[in-house]
Amino acid sequence: MKRVRVLFFATLKDRAGTKETSVELPDAGSVLDLKMELRERFPDLERSLESVLVSVNREYAFDEDIIADGAEVALFPPVSGGSGESLPTIFAITENELDLNELLEKITQASTGAACIFTGIVRGITRRGDAHETDYLEYEAYGPMAEAKMRQVAEEIRQKWPAVEGIAIVQRIGHLVPGTPTVLIACTAAHRDTGVFEAARYGIDRLKQIVPIWKKEIGPDGEVWVEGAYMPDLDD
Repeated sequence: MKRVRVLFFATLKDRAGTKETSVELPDAGSVLDLKMELRERFPDLERSLESVLVSVNREYAFDEDIIADGAEVALFPPVSGGSGESLPTIFAITENELDLNELLEKITQASTGAACIFTGIVRGITRRGDAHETDYLEYEAYGPMAEAKMRQVAEEIRQKWPAVEGIAIVQRIGHLVPGTPTVLIACTAAHRDTGVFEAARYGIDRLKQIVPIWKKEIGPDGEVWVEGAYMPDLDD
C-alpha cells in the first residue's frame, strides 16, 4: 500500500468539507482508483468527480496515470501562472495590491519601445448574461502549481512571439472589492508591431485555461464559485 496527500480547492474543498486529506491506495493505484476512494469517503464529491481536474506533484494527471507513494495530489474544477533567462520574466501569486508602474518598470529594457498591458478588474455590476451585482470576490489559487503554469505560459509566449522582451503575469488573491485590479498580463518589445498585443491577449486567455485559480462571487443574492469549462489535455 502507499499513502498520498490530497488537496482540495474551490468547490471541491466546500463539498469535501476539508482542505486536505490522506488516502491509502494499492501499490499500482491510479488517479481513477483515487477518485473511487474519494467518492466513498466524501459522497458530496460524486457530482464533481466526472469533470474534476487532477494534478500529481503539480503536473496535470489523468485517470490512467499511476500515483507514486508520497505524492501530492490536488483536485480542483476547471480554472476561471526557462527559456530566455536573459529576458525579464515575472510570475507571481500575491495578496498585495498590484503596482502596475512598478511591474512595467521591471520588464522594461533599454531596447523597449512598446508595452501592452491587460488588467482585469472586479466588476460591481455585470450586465452580460444573467445581470447581477457583486459585493466582492474571493480569489483562491493552488500557489506552487499556479506559478509553475504561469512560467509555462511565459515560455509559450516566447515561442510564439520571439520578439517579446519582458513578460509579467501576476494574479492577486484574497478578498477583492469592485474596482480592484485582480490580474496583470504585460508584454514588452522593441516595437508595437512585433506581437505585444497578441502576446498579452494570448497570456490572459491561456491563464484562464490552465493556471489553477478560482474566484467565489459574493453578492446580494448569495455566493457562488465561478468555474470554467476548459479541460486540459496532455499538451497542457
